Amino acid sequence: MTTIQQRPAGRSGVAAGPTGASGTEMPTGRMWAVVAAREVVVRLTNRAFLVSTLITLLFIAGYGAFSVWQSGRTTTYTVAVTGADGTGLVERAATTAHRADDKVTVRATPAANEPAARALVDDGTADAWLHEGTAGWTLTSADDIDPALRTAVEEALRSTALERNATAAGTTVTALEKGTTLTTTRFDGETRDSGFVRGATFAFAILFFMAAMMFGQQIAASVVEEKQSRIVEIIATAIPLRQLLAGKVVGNSAIALAQVVVFSGVGLLAVSFTDSSTLLPSLSGAVVWFVLFFAVGFFALACLFAVAGALASRTEDLQSTTAPMTIVMMVVYIASFSLSGTALKIASFVPIASVVSMPGRILAGDAPWWEPALALVLMAGFSALTVAVGERIYRRSLLQTGGRVSWRQALHTGD
Repeated sequence: MTTIQQRPAGRSGVAAGPTGASGTEMPTGRMWAVVAAREVVVRLTNRAFLVSTLITLLFIAGYGAFSVWQSGRTTTYTVAVTGADGTGLVERAATTAHRADDKVTVRATPAANEPAARALVDDGTADAWLHEGTAGWTLTSADDIDPALRTAVEEALRSTALERNATAAGTTVTALEKGTTLTTTRFDGETRDSGFVRGATFAFAILFFMAAMMFGQQIAASVVEEKQSRIVEIIATAIPLRQLLAGKVVGNSAIALAQVVVFSGVGLLAVSFTDSSTLLPSLSGAVVWFVLFFAVGFFALACLFAVAGALASRTEDLQSTTAPMTIVMMVVYIASFSLSGTALKIASFVPIASVVSMPGRILAGDAPWWEPALALVLMAGFSALTVAVGERIYRRSLLQTGGRVSWRQALHTGD
């Protein structure tokens, strides 16, 4: 394994670069790779990280298994009836309910009289009692009636009454219902389920929030621990601070991206076993864009969290120095399910917010191909600017001791 060794200072007073296990001096331009590799190894051997990742994977897989079980589950409603007319209505309601949802079954159970029907409902044998009174039919239950059962019985009553009235009027039900069919369409011609789009966008927001906060806080904590223990002063004699920052950002970004890819893959696999599997092609495209936006956006956030760690003088200062990033994460999280229309379209071009907003619009079929491409370019520009400014603040504040350094102080401090 490659190790970093401090080398004696040369005549110029500047320490030589690190050496590998073979004793050969490593080129300065490759020092960030050593730091990045160390960050990856530290994360992959951290028990808390591995356990949290496993728990999240189990949660995603468990949710998928629950969805599969729920989609295959058959719901049966039993209705107590006290006459042949009631039995006929329940049989018609069963047909209506099954047509609306093939996982719903309605069946009738006979009762001799009202006390017998009440007893069936009270002991749970029947869900409700359908009986006819002077004002029409009544559906009585011990508690609130399930909307699916109520809708099916209402439709059965409506159809029965319509047929009877049509016969009395000397016409047909088809003639009476002529012109009552309603077809719903969208201007863009899309037929995607809006509930599914909202759910997927919310999942993007959760993934982004979890990864950004967890890895960001780890980067900040790692930097401030090295600074508080004065180890960074030793490291700085062998590795340029610019290379140290690059290694930390690249290493943690690689692990965060890999974790998001694994979570997304498991999520797509879970969706493939549900009734939403028909939407898998469009969802897969949105997931690919989400991963791209995450990779570019998290790079900037990782740099900012490293800067937050450099500004702090002790671990207790992190709550203050990481507050700006935490606020941004919360805003992105809330905006993912609260914005719509023009506001959502604008947010999909705003760096960081676009990580969640743009993939959501892509899934909804609301964004032509050039919009995500432009938003990704804007995100890349923002990340480049953030890294450039962040690297300057990081170098100017990392070796300062004696108290927390503000962002303004770090910007105005000389190199």
